[in-house]
Amino acid sequence: MTFTAAEASTHYVPQDLPSHIQHYINGQFVDSVSGKTFDVLDPVSNTNYATAAAGQKEDIDLAVAAARDAFKNGPWPRMKPRERARILNRIADAVEAQEARLAELETFDTGLPITQAKGQALRAAENFRFFADLIVAQFDDAMKVPGSQINYVNRKPIGVAGLITPWNTPFMLESWKLAPALATGNTVVLKPAEFTPLSASLWAAIFKDAGLPDGVFNLVNGLGEEAGDALVKHPDVPLISFTGETTTGQTIFRNAAANLKGLSMELGGKSPCVVFADADLDAAIDSALFGVFSLNGERCTAGSRILVERAIYDEFCEKYAARAKNIVVGDPHDPKTQVGALVHPEHYEKVASYVEIGKSEGRLLAGGGRPDHLPEGNYIAPTVFADVAPDARIFQEEIFGPVVAITPFENDDEALALANNTKYGLAAYIWTQNLTRAHNFSQNVEAGMVWLNSHNVRDLRTPFGGVKASGLGHEGGYRSIDFYTDQQAVHITLGTVHTPKFGA
Repeated sequence: MTFTAAEASTHYVPQDLPSHIQHYINGQFVDSVSGKTFDVLDPVSNTNYATAAAGQKEDIDLAVAAARDAFKNGPWPRMKPRERARILNRIADAVEAQEARLAELETFDTGLPITQAKGQALRAAENFRFFADLIVAQFDDAMKVPGSQINYVNRKPIGVAGLITPWNTPFMLESWKLAPALATGNTVVLKPAEFTPLSASLWAAIFKDAGLPDGVFNLVNGLGEEAGDALVKHPDVPLISFTGETTTGQTIFRNAAANLKGLSMELGGKSPCVVFADADLDAAIDSALFGVFSLNGERCTAGSRILVERAIYDEFCEKYAARAKNIVVGDPHDPKTQVGALVHPEHYEKVASYVEIGKSEGRLLAGGGRPDHLPEGNYIAPTVFADVAPDARIFQEEIFGPVVAITPFENDDEALALANNTKYGLAAYIWTQNLTRAHNFSQNVEAGMVWLNSHNVRDLRTPFGGVKASGLGHEGGYRSIDFYTDQQAVHITLGTVHTPKFGA
């Protein structure tokens, strides 16, 4: 983790950056009706590189009106699945063709290491290909009673989907919602995170060139409490898909109640990584390091509470801390960088405050603040605390940065109690060679997703979502098809209709 002074001061700036980012409504780039803007900064220099149109209620109204008209009167919901699939595949082709450009913009805007940002672009393309395939292969249920009746399910797109996305891996997570919403014939209004609007602005040209009709995709930038709030409350938006922080999700839940909207919310996490004494220790350490320090620790599924069986606890802590100290922290555009800059000064201050709290709640083994060679920018060294009590704030609260708490346990029952001792329930990682324990523990841990002797690799066919304070509903695979469609039951009588003859 040693750099020369020249290397430490280097800051790569992509060419042809926009100086102003607009909304995209009904096939046109537009500013806010009010003319309001907000500043956008990059997380390495913390200087403003652009302004963005700040959406208000009137901008959301225009976007929703365009999306609703495209749904009611346009061709998109009425296209055959194969026709929509062709457009989705052209979108995927365009994303893949721009992988390098997308990655450098995402890295510049978010602070993610460039090697990890490249993977996000390819994953975004795969999301569109997956749902293009799925809607063509989709079939609906039919149930019959011979000679009596037949019943079948008619799936229909619901209408305008409001998509509210976070600032960590924004382009990929936008694709995660856009692909199924569009594949099923809905129209959308996307409200990207205000910290990272840069890559979202690329969708407009990608969709236009692929042949997506005007009004099907609309984008409104802005603050959550303004543009996001207006989108959630809009009576002509029957669906809201939100990824973000739990307290924001609770606010959305309350504000969506008046119109009884369909909600899918993937919220915060404080996921356990449980390492038993019989685990493959080297593989567990590899996974536990990647699971909390990749993506700068800014990931909802981070295994940020590591629970280790007492028999191997000291060995694990020593090896884990030694590896954490060797993680390369530096400019996000440097291919050697493994941890880049946190997304924004506000978030940097939050994570830094938890590091200080942790110094009184655990034994500091690695990190503990800003790296010496990076005096500017939102950098925090990978930080490891051991001997953390289960009532500690750094054990209970989501930090969303490169900070991990390690806690020992004596037996399976204590491990399960510790794993479930949090309000969150998004993911869990279990390391053991005992097959019986592996399945019993996995099925009893309070988490929407479990990775067993595996790091965070997800098949797109599987459901994604959490329990408790980590979310409401699931998306992914057929669960996304279910969320973005109405399932209408159609009943037909075969033969004589037998109805009680009231009043005859």
